[in-house]
Amino acid sequence: MWALVRRNFHLLRRYLGWELVFWFYNVINTLTIGLIGFTMPAGAERNRMVVYLAIGALLWNFLSILFQEVSNSVQWERWEGTIEYSFMAPIRRLTYLLGVCAWAVLYGMVRTLVVLIGVAFFFHVSLKGADLPGAALILAVSSVPFIGLGLIAAVLPLLSTERGAQATQVIQGVLLLVSGVYYPVSVLPHWIRWASVLSPATYTLTAVRRAVLSGAPIHDLIGVSVGLLASGVVLIPLGLGIFMMAERHAMRVGSLKRNG
Repeated sequence: MWALVRRNFHLLRRYLGWELVFWFYNVINTLTIGLIGFTMPAGAERNRMVVYLAIGALLWNFLSILFQEVSNSVQWERWEGTIEYSFMAPIRRLTYLLGVCAWAVLYGMVRTLVVLIGVAFFFHVSLKGADLPGAALILAVSSVPFIGLGLIAAVLPLLSTERGAQATQVIQGVLLLVSGVYYPVSVLPHWIRWASVLSPATYTLTAVRRAVLSGAPIHDLIGVSVGLLASGVVLIPLGLGIFMMAERHAMRVGSLKRNG
C-alpha cells in the first residue's frame, strides 16, 4: 500500500511545476472568497463572516482534493500507460485503492495546510475560543465518506476513456451546491434542500463551524463524528463493489489502454 503512496509522491515531483500552479490558485481562490466577508460592517460580524467563508473554502479544498485524487487515479494511470500493469499486479484491488486513498489524505492535508498558512498571513482574524482539536477531529473522520464517494466516481474514467474524468466534476458540483459550503443550506429552494441531508459535506461543514465559531467542545461533536464514520462504512464497500464491476466491464470491452 505504501508503495502506491511513494509512487504518487514521485508523480507529484515529476509534475511539480503544475502542482505549484494549482496550489497558488487554491490560495488565491480562498483569499478571494474570504474577502467577501469584508463587505460586512466592521466588528464582530465581519470577523465571523470572514471565518465562516474561510472555513468553507478550506474544507472544500480538502474534501475536493480527496475526491479528485481518488476519482482521477484511473485517468492518470491510463495517461501514463500503466493502468493495465497495475490491475494485473498480484495485489488485492482493496490494497491498491487503499494506497490511492492514503496518498489522497496525506496530500490533501499538506495542501490544505499551505492554504491555511496563506489565509492566516493575509487575514488578521481572531480565533479566540475556537475548539481547534474538535475541528481537526471532524476533518479527519470526514475523509472516510468522501473516499467512498471518490471510489464511486472513479468508475467514470473506466467507463469513458475520453471524458470520464471530466464527468466526475458533475458529482463534485452537485455536492458544492447542496452542502452549504459558502452559505447555510436553509437558503436553498425547498425542492433541492432535501439533497443536503444526503451529503457528508453538509455535516462536516456544520460541525467544524460549530467548533470554530461557537467553541463547541469535542463531546458535542461525537454524534456527528460517528455519523460520518457510519456513512463511510457504507460508502467505501459500496464504492469498492461498483469499482470492481466497472473494472470487469472495462477489461471486457478493452477500454483500459492508453487513449491519446
